[in-house]
Amino acid sequence: MPSIQTTTTWDALVSTTLKNYTPKIEDNLFTNVTLLYWLKEAGHIEKVNGGEQLVEPLLYEANSTVGSYAGYDNILTTPQDGITAAIYDWKQYAVSIAISGLEEAKNRGDEAVISLLKAKIDQAEMSLTDGMNAMFYKDGTGNGGKDWLGLDALVPVDPSTGTVGNINVATNAWWKSKSKTITAGSQFKIGDMSNLFNTCSNGRIKPDFILSSQKMWERYESLLQPSLRYQSTQAADAGFENLLYKSAPVMWDVSLTSNRMYFLNSKFLKLKVHSDVWMKSTPFEKPHGQDARYSQILCYGNLVANNRRYLGVLNQADTPTNATNSSITG
Repeated sequence: MPSIQTTTTWDALVSTTLKNYTPKIEDNLFTNVTLLYWLKEAGHIEKVNGGEQLVEPLLYEANSTVGSYAGYDNILTTPQDGITAAIYDWKQYAVSIAISGLEEAKNRGDEAVISLLKAKIDQAEMSLTDGMNAMFYKDGTGNGGKDWLGLDALVPVDPSTGTVGNINVATNAWWKSKSKTITAGSQFKIGDMSNLFNTCSNGRIKPDFILSSQKMWERYESLLQPSLRYQSTQAADAGFENLLYKSAPVMWDVSLTSNRMYFLNSKFLKLKVHSDVWMKSTPFEKPHGQDARYSQILCYGNLVANNRRYLGVLNQADTPTNATNSSITG
C-alpha cells in the first residue's frame, strides 16, 4: 500500500531525487554534445569559484619592444597597451521542472513520485541539451544578448570586426581568428581544408579537432577513397561518427546548420562554469497563487577563447558541384 506523505516528506523526496540525478544530466550533456565532449576530453571544462567577470589570460599579445640589438644599444622599453587578458561576462542558463497539484495527488508513494519525477527530468535533460548545443553555434546575441557565446562569435566567418573578450579586433590584429570562404560555384576540395589547417597552425601548434555541419562532413567523406577513411577510435568508442583529417578527428553535429567546418585547438578554447552553480538544482517550491511546485536546474558560465588566431572556420554557402566525387582532389 502506498505510503502517506506529508508536504515535508514529499518535498524532501523530490528535491533529494533531483539532486541525485543532476550528475547524470551533466554526464549526458558532455556525452551527447559534440563540442562539449571534445572540450571535456581535452580537460577544458574549467570550474571557477566566482569573480565579477570571467578573466582568461592571453597566451599571445603583441609587444613592439622585441628586436635585435648590439653592444650598448638601448633596448626598447616602450610601454605596451596593457592587454594581458580577455574578459568575458558570466551568462546564465536554466531549465524548470514543474509538478502540478493534481499530478502530486495522483502519484502518492515513493515509487510513483520517483517515476513521475524521472519522466520530468528526462524531458528537462533533453531540452537543456538541445538548447545549449544549438546556442554554442551562435553569436551570443540571442535573447537580448543573454545567450552564452558560441562559435559564431569566437570564430566568425568575418573576423575583421567586432569585440570579443572585451578586445576590439579591428585595432588588435593578433586577436583575429582565421576564416576561409569557398566562393559561390567553386568546388569543395581537400586543398581548402589544407589551406585553413595550415593557416591555423604554427609548428607543433595545430588544430586537433574539426567540428563540421552534416553537409560539409559528407562533402569531405565523398572525396575520400574507402581505404583512406581513417577515424579516431577514441571518438568512435564514445559513439561519435568521425573521420580523420591529418591527425584531427572530423565530427559533425546536427545542431550546426550552416555549411561550416570549425578548425579548433583544445588549448585555446574552453567552457568556464561556476563551481557552485553548474547543474545545480533548487528545492521544489510552490509559488503563491499556483497549485504547482517548481524546481530549476541552474548553470552559470560561458564559452571563452584565449588565442583566437589559432581558431578558424571554413565556410561554403553554395551547393557544391562535386558532391558525388569518389577520389581526393586538391
